[in-house]
Amino acid sequence: MGQRLRRYLPALSWLRHYNRQSLTRDAGAAVLVSIIVIPQSLAFALLAGLPPQAGLYASILPCLAYSLFGTSHTLAVGPVALISLMSAAAVGDVASEGTGGYMVASVFLALLSGGILLVMGALRLGFLSNFISHPVISGFITASGILIAASQLQHVLGLDASGNNLIDLGVSFYQALPQAHVETMALGLPALMFLYLVRNHLAWILAKIGISNAIRGVLVRMGPVMAVILATLAVTLLGLEERGVAVVGEVPAGLPPLGLPDGSLALLQQLFMPALLISIVTFVESVSLAHKLAARRRERVDPDQELLALGSANIASALSGGFAVAGGFSRSVINFDAGARTPAAGAFTAVGIGLVTLFFTPLFTNLPNAVLAASIIVSVLTIVDLTIIRETWRYSRHDGQALIGTVLVTLLFGVIPGIVTGIAVSLALYLWRTSRPHSALVGRIEGSESFRNIARYEVEEDPEVMILRVDESLYFANARYLENRIDALVAAQPRCRDFVLMCPAVNHIDASALESLDEINGRLHDAGIRLHLSEVKGPVMDRLNQSHFLQGLTGEVFMSTYDAWCTLRQNRHNASPPGNKPQS
Repeated sequence: MGQRLRRYLPALSWLRHYNRQSLTRDAGAAVLVSIIVIPQSLAFALLAGLPPQAGLYASILPCLAYSLFGTSHTLAVGPVALISLMSAAAVGDVASEGTGGYMVASVFLALLSGGILLVMGALRLGFLSNFISHPVISGFITASGILIAASQLQHVLGLDASGNNLIDLGVSFYQALPQAHVETMALGLPALMFLYLVRNHLAWILAKIGISNAIRGVLVRMGPVMAVILATLAVTLLGLEERGVAVVGEVPAGLPPLGLPDGSLALLQQLFMPALLISIVTFVESVSLAHKLAARRRERVDPDQELLALGSANIASALSGGFAVAGGFSRSVINFDAGARTPAAGAFTAVGIGLVTLFFTPLFTNLPNAVLAASIIVSVLTIVDLTIIRETWRYSRHDGQALIGTVLVTLLFGVIPGIVTGIAVSLALYLWRTSRPHSALVGRIEGSESFRNIARYEVEEDPEVMILRVDESLYFANARYLENRIDALVAAQPRCRDFVLMCPAVNHIDASALESLDEINGRLHDAGIRLHLSEVKGPVMDRLNQSHFLQGLTGEVFMSTYDAWCTLRQNRHNASPPGNKPQS
């Protein structure tokens, strides 16, 4: 019972060995993470179309929940750019930004996402993330980064523009550009340039003057904090709010009350599909990041338990007035580099942000939205990778098509259609590719027991023994293709008497493929040809032994293709009349 409880509550395991050294490391990391992620949390609330305090609320209880249920020692959970954008796109379809209904829908979207993740975790469905290909995820992230950056330009320039895709944003920007606000641009554009230079060049400058790597990392990541402080002072001292510069405004002090707002079944039905997609993206991105960080310290991450942890974090966010959350790249890397040793660092971060929410929210009143938007732009441009399009296309046209399709649909129609298209194209291309499995006629490399493709190697062939290697598992989508392939081969070789199906890459044969093998066996028998199998894997052989197929097989099942080659040729030699020898 105790072991099972520790499995679902990993905190019980690391708390048993918690000591003063771990406490010091975790607390130090939490202080740094809290300082750096507070501006991020405010900015991502802006991106999600929510009041700034929602970003703070989404950074408190979710961190505590993940520290109890998560298996990564350094993953930091909270608002992230991609999920915030997806939340804004989904909620924008059911409510108008700035209304009470918009906040309610955001909360229920987080609740639904959390519930879906919990169900997936309880059913141990972590493997489902494998069905979304890496090119699709890369294309979706790249396109989303471009959309996020484009959507935040309005705040940097002081425009009133909107749109869920690149075309709508472009048209809206073109129409609103003459009304660009000069004072806002005077803050936003220098902040954008400052943050860009800090992120891309400050580390190199500091290295030149001999600053250590650890200190360089801290100073670079403190760039957004410095920009926020300087911009807030400028607004306060110069009275820029009175000149029309948009600021965060009054942020309510105090922790949010626990509970859920009134919702409806119709709202839940409208949000279910977006919540499912957000859950998938949350899991894939968070677990990928957790694995990368864990590998650096030779730690282990349990994907199924991560589903439970991320689900709990999203439900905690909904109960505390937040929105959908995930494992954040920048905050997790900061947490890792700052020396966090256990998930307690996340709990300490929650305490730090909670204290700020209780006592220091007046400091954010004059914080300009333009600087928050600039920090979002610089942050998300790091995930935009256009080179991957060329590299993926060069390596695989199929994966390149899925990637390009995902990018184009995301840019032209929005994030929700983009990820749906990416998943659909990825699965469709997989089915098409596996429905036409690679197969090759093989021959024996002279003087060896190896068999290779006759189109690639100089091999020994026998016109009466045909050997076909199939490089894919056999299932309903490719069963008929295999039938047609074998029919064509034997029609082109009238002297064939034995046909060997070489199966070293066949990991599974489903019921449809088994029926096709029966059909192939019958057709070959009618043509006077025996069907043999070679190099059948143990689990596949176990399944075949439970079927009727082997009883009706006209040939044999050989341990190796070389055994089949020697046995069939020897049998023919023994059966030949005196004076006749089989041809090689």
